[in-house]
Amino acid sequence: MRSPMRRGCEWRPVRVTTAALVAFALAAANCAGAAAQSVEEFYSGRQIKFVVGSAGGGGYEFYSRLLGRYMSKYLPGHPTFIVQSMPGAAGMIAANYLYNIAPRDGSEMGMVGRAVGIQPLIDPKDPGPRYTATKFNWIGTPQKEVGLVLARTSSPIRTLDDLTKHELVVSGTSAAAPPSYYPKLLNKLLGTKFKVVEGYKSSQTALLALERGEVDGHASGSSAAPIRERIRPWIQEGKIRVVAQIGLALDPEYPDAPLVMDLARQDIERQILAVILSQQFMAWPIVMPPDVPAARVEAMRAAFDAAMVDPNFIADAAKQKLMLNPASGKEIHELLDRVYQTPKEILDRLVSLSDRG
Repeated sequence: MRSPMRRGCEWRPVRVTTAALVAFALAAANCAGAAAQSVEEFYSGRQIKFVVGSAGGGGYEFYSRLLGRYMSKYLPGHPTFIVQSMPGAAGMIAANYLYNIAPRDGSEMGMVGRAVGIQPLIDPKDPGPRYTATKFNWIGTPQKEVGLVLARTSSPIRTLDDLTKHELVVSGTSAAAPPSYYPKLLNKLLGTKFKVVEGYKSSQTALLALERGEVDGHASGSSAAPIRERIRPWIQEGKIRVVAQIGLALDPEYPDAPLVMDLARQDIERQILAVILSQQFMAWPIVMPPDVPAARVEAMRAAFDAAMVDPNFIADAAKQKLMLNPASGKEIHELLDRVYQTPKEILDRLVSLSDRG
């Protein structure tokens, strides 16, 4: 006669003997004990591996290290966060690791690229994503991003509608990067007249081209503190204007610049933009692998939410010039659920528009 027996916490059939029954009882007790651990018991004295999906020294690392210190403060058991860089493929390598390799017990998590959530929709033939985005446990983002369409005041571009009437030569970096990708997509979808000059090595050099007059505009994918500081004197001196914002919600620092979404005239255009710009909403996404025990996920989300309103965290972020406009893990998860329910005909249209040629 055979009876189920655990191997680790997985069942397999074994022949029933007295020794097997004893082993079964011990294994069942051990697994039950692990499942019965409180969040505090699990995290007490533990190190959490926090992978960062970019090279060191940038915003991803700065956000992650600061968040680790403060989330530990609010997480039961106060574990230590150990940040480990895992760059590559715009955060895709880190996402694949967390989904397919990392243990699913709450001991590992990380910050992945902003496009990770929607890349399978934008390019379903891309072999890079090896995950189902809606099965991740999304913890939150410290910053909801908005991109900016900048134009020199000497150009004929004054309003949002002018983008569909006059050519605006903008500085880009690479075809897949937002300063190139967004203008080309808007040309195809909304009839704007951006002309992208690619090859600038970074956003800062692309902005330098705008300052020097090599180009008449720039479409940023971000409005992070270094970009704001760079363009603020140009705006004050009347050299450039912010014509539009690239995101799902307006940034109050630029109240006169409407969303590019306002150019949409048809519902299909608005739905396509809602999918594309969802990556702006989850700009610095923190995730845990699938199937982590719900209590640990909720504790991590609560720790993130508490850190976001901690006065000391806010002060430390300001010192490091890190922008804060957070969204919770629940908000990100709900957004992705809506995005992944987009009708197929709209997604097919989006895929055709996302050709980065």
